[in-house]
Amino acid sequence: MVMPKREPTKLVPVPSTNIIPERDVDKSPILECRHLGIDFGGLTAVNEFNMAIGRTEIAGLIGPNGAGKTTVFNLLTKVYQPTRGTILLDGVDTHSMNTVQVNKAGIARTFQNIRLFNNLTVEDNVKLGLHNHISYGMWQGLFRLPGYWKGERVAHERAMELLSIFDMAHLASAKAGSLPYGAQRRLEIVRALATNPSLLLLDEPAAGMNPSETAELMENIVKIRDTFQIAILLIEHDMSLVMGICEGICVLNFGQIIAKGTPDEIQADPAVIEAYLGKQKEG
Repeated sequence: MVMPKREPTKLVPVPSTNIIPERDVDKSPILECRHLGIDFGGLTAVNEFNMAIGRTEIAGLIGPNGAGKTTVFNLLTKVYQPTRGTILLDGVDTHSMNTVQVNKAGIARTFQNIRLFNNLTVEDNVKLGLHNHISYGMWQGLFRLPGYWKGERVAHERAMELLSIFDMAHLASAKAGSLPYGAQRRLEIVRALATNPSLLLLDEPAAGMNPSETAELMENIVKIRDTFQIAILLIEHDMSLVMGICEGICVLNFGQIIAKGTPDEIQADPAVIEAYLGKQKEG
């Protein structure tokens, strides 16, 4: 499979010294982090994290193991509450929100380790992601009233629509646990999309994939952005994927940002090279 060609993207400044794609500059960022940080006891895990994501941007968050990348995802989704700083989602401060409220407000995520309901069907896994849109109440569901059947019909149609976008409709009745690894990864992304997010967080989506599956994943990530017109932030160790599709990249090391910029800028940044390869000895 041929890797998708990455078109150069011009990044422009926005308030708080952040950068977003030029095409999104006439709209406020979908996400903006200002001076974000968290301490665990006496240990500072993330500090002074400042980042903005444009409304249709594919952004990358990279760094060595233990740099704090997944901690940032946990802060954005309120698995952890920040010790300091502000998270603005579509201009709204998420300070008082919990994990469920943040999801309803527009952030969905996947995880490093696939988290599917293996004994449920593919369609039912996607339907679980539609919980934000279920309109019937407990009594309608308990007594199978007309509102329940209408809601189930809508959920079925939406689930099949999402599966069709990723060529998985023919797998709707299969058990999720029976799918090949790459298909399980796709299903987890489809379930996240079912919550109708404005920002999709992908935590190492290419982990365990072969080159062919990774190339297909790259195409699907671009397809998601173009089809749903949403922003995507991904953590990934596969640099060919990151440099191939990400427009803006933020590099973390020891919980702090050491570089921000385009893929070309990041690849040439001495601080990034040192963080990944170590400081070269002189002489």
